[in-house]
Amino acid sequence: MLIVIAFILGALFGWRKARLRGGDRLDRLQYSAVHGILFALVTLALVVMLQRLGVL
Repeated sequence: MLIVIAFILGALFGWRKARLRGGDRLDRLQYSAVHGILFALVTLALVVMLQRLGVL
């Protein structure tokens, strides 16, 4: 569940970043995809690390 939320937040962040830089629709989609994947991967790594430590 956390990974899905992180992906959505990353996609929204990427969309906003591309919009502020004046990108068109395809630029916004690309930024959304890249940021969404990046946020999801970072969240996955943190979840795995916290589970190994016994926190989650």
